[in-house]
Amino acid sequence: MVAFLIRRIGQSIFVILAMAALVFLGVFLIGNPIDVLLAPDADQIERAQAIERLGLDKPLWQQFLIFLLDLARGDLGTSFVHGTSAVGLILERLPATMELAFVALTLAIVVGIPLGVIAGLRRESWLGRTIMTGSIVGFSLPNFWFGIMLILCFAVTLQWLPAGGRGPTGSLFGVELSLLNPAGWPNLLMPALTLAIYKVSLVIRLAYSGTREAMLQDYVRFARAKGLSPQRILGVHVLKNILIPIVTVLGLELGSMIAFAVVTESVFAWPGIGKLLIDSIARLDRPVIVAYLMIVVALFALINLVVDILYSVLDPRVRLSDTGN
Repeated sequence: MVAFLIRRIGQSIFVILAMAALVFLGVFLIGNPIDVLLAPDADQIERAQAIERLGLDKPLWQQFLIFLLDLARGDLGTSFVHGTSAVGLILERLPATMELAFVALTLAIVVGIPLGVIAGLRRESWLGRTIMTGSIVGFSLPNFWFGIMLILCFAVTLQWLPAGGRGPTGSLFGVELSLLNPAGWPNLLMPALTLAIYKVSLVIRLAYSGTREAMLQDYVRFARAKGLSPQRILGVHVLKNILIPIVTVLGLELGSMIAFAVVTESVFAWPGIGKLLIDSIARLDRPVIVAYLMIVVALFALINLVVDILYSVLDPRVRLSDTGN
């Protein structure tokens, strides 16, 4: 197990370094922030002073070396626009995005797994067909359209829920969370549903196919021959096996929800890192863009590492084959 962990950690570090180079080069090519930060009538002296102040007068390789050294210290520069630490800005907004992704992932698990198992057990019934048809619809709906429809229905027409914003929050160790304040739950519901709709459909499909495959296996037939109850067969033998692909996929989907919550946050004016990214791109605020991308890469690497560990616990064959190789 130790060798397995060391190998996975080494792979994660390599991925972060490789992505650091791609992020730096990609952001360097998107434009000159001086054109955005300075007034159109700024003279050459003002431009030269701004370029020197932002460190843009150094050669590209030297800027990249400084970037790597700062990255090792956890310092990704100061925002050109806000004048504060870029990492600090991201970490200030990150709890809102993490909370939104966590609630959406919880909805996907709580709703998707039971519906997928039911559809797999009763695939020829009207209920099973309805569930699978609903999952296809969920795959097809664009997130922004679904969010707008929720606003029109529940905020504008029925006036049951607020149209946007985060609402009241509660504090836990200095972190503001809507889940800790019941008054903030209505603000969280529609954005979480919008972000979760595709994931719910995905989990339904995974649980459906996993249940169908598991019910045909010899160990399930043997469990039936032993006289085990259907509930025990489902809970002990079937559910454990369908969790393996679900855990793997959902781990990566959690990273994608954090990284690509931009549309949902924009529709509902949710103050997360996605909205900050949109504003930073519009202003060519390179340090914030780089900090966002590097933090997302680090989160992806961390989540992937945790998924690998959980996967090896659920299926020891993975760990054993990796050690053998």
